[in-house]
Amino acid sequence: MQAEFVIVGAGSAGCAMAYRLAMAGRKVIVIEHGGTDAGPFIQMPAALSYPMNMKRYDWGYSSEPEPHLNNRRLACPRGKVIGGSSSINGMVYVRGHAMDFDHWEEMGARGWAYADVLPYYKRMETWHDGGHGGDPTWRGTDGPLHVSRGPRDNPLFEAFVQAGAQAGYEVTDDYNGQKQEGFGPMEQTVWNGRRWSAANAYLRPAQKTGNVELVRALAQKVVIEDGRATGVEVLRGGKAQVITAEREVVLAASSINSPKLLMLSGIGPAAHLREHGIDVIADRPGVGQNLQDHLEMYIQMAASQPITLYKHWNLLSKAVIGAQWLFTKTGMGASNQFESAAFVRSKPGIPYPDIQYHFLPIAVRYDGQAAAEGHGFQAHTGPMRSSSRGSVSLASSDPNADPIIKFNYMSNESDWDDFRTCIRLTREIFAQDAFKPFVKHEIQPGVDAQTDEELNAVISEHVESAYHPCGTCRMGRADDKHAVVDPEARVIGVDGLRVADSSIFPRITNGNLNAPSIMVGEKVSDHLLGLDPLPRANDEPWIHPEWQEAQR
Repeated sequence: MQAEFVIVGAGSAGCAMAYRLAMAGRKVIVIEHGGTDAGPFIQMPAALSYPMNMKRYDWGYSSEPEPHLNNRRLACPRGKVIGGSSSINGMVYVRGHAMDFDHWEEMGARGWAYADVLPYYKRMETWHDGGHGGDPTWRGTDGPLHVSRGPRDNPLFEAFVQAGAQAGYEVTDDYNGQKQEGFGPMEQTVWNGRRWSAANAYLRPAQKTGNVELVRALAQKVVIEDGRATGVEVLRGGKAQVITAEREVVLAASSINSPKLLMLSGIGPAAHLREHGIDVIADRPGVGQNLQDHLEMYIQMAASQPITLYKHWNLLSKAVIGAQWLFTKTGMGASNQFESAAFVRSKPGIPYPDIQYHFLPIAVRYDGQAAAEGHGFQAHTGPMRSSSRGSVSLASSDPNADPIIKFNYMSNESDWDDFRTCIRLTREIFAQDAFKPFVKHEIQPGVDAQTDEELNAVISEHVESAYHPCGTCRMGRADDKHAVVDPEARVIGVDGLRVADSSIFPRITNGNLNAPSIMVGEKVSDHLLGLDPLPRANDEPWIHPEWQEAQR
């Protein structure tokens, strides 16, 4: 069992790297502990609430009791399946804001500014605007990843955008193009009615070349000899064996499992490794640190008209929708139903959006439980750039043991201010004329929650993860003791080993993380192949004139 490159994790970044390496004629082994992604629970977009709640497809991680959230344990789903988390996520496609990546470079990730990463976003995409507008010069036209837009047939989708404009916010035709800021259509990784996961976009075409072998096994540690990674020890069929890498090993196992594997391999905070009887190969204090995530709340409204998805929230309707999708890949089942979105600034003086909205024409939880009040709709909202930081650490040296995940959510006072702002601004949006024909009353947080203290109580009880963990193997300068990988994603202190997934993000990006995770795989594949990076883009992103004027 050997290949030129061994990749751990058939997820968003891992599949992208396998594809690019295979197309370049390189031999690759991809190690994945999860099973098949076949079947309607994953492939049917509207069924998105099922796979992330099924042990078959999810690692089943949860946080330690969060001290600032009533000691609640919050779910942290990670895909344990072909395609990784791209096979169980909400299929929302967000590149991030240009200033996110410029900040990465300021933090030491040289070569990862927006001008550097935009060409990779274009390379990976085939963009379908669905007739809703947008400037195609900012988008890709022949990449493996199909990006589409839902039909937006429900009038509530347009009401959301109109209400945003009435409340004084920007409108954008394409938040993934020149202008992220504003209200507009949301994009999804759906194509021909199916979830277009990293497995469908990248891994299956890569396997057809004959250059990629997929090995179902549990990675236990990286084998390191004389300071160089030479392979990966796996548990397969109840037996340990080593898969040898002739050139390099790449960890793309998620922001939870990649730092876990590094620590099991002797790379991490020295005292923590010794505590678990692990020999220290490279003392990297940053491994497992810098854990970040997005939190969100569902601001739910009862609807005065029976036009929401609740009319389909019964067994008969679900069966009809499922049958239509199964035979034609069309209808309600062919969309994730997140078809309008917004990115806004919470107040003047903010350089770029710090609040995100997903709009959904039903009041429902991520676990698929609809609100008891029947017809309703909701906006998922939360701040984008919390300063709270957590960690991933080992519970033991046993590879089968779950790691200890501490997000430390809401540990700064500014987090509470930001969330209260999100709630109050959302209430203003739902109070606009565009929603007057549709709003009956507020379900959550409820009209009784008005003061800071009352809103804090609701936040503590109801805020949930948006499932965007990242940052635990931070990219930075090689002389930065807190960095884990250098700007070419090479693990500092060990040869022949890289990390390429959302764990290398220096700071969380604006929005959902699937798109930037795939972009990381695309860019790191060029580093693996020894290619020059794609030429930097000259495109100038839209920045609010108010901020530009303030900088003069």
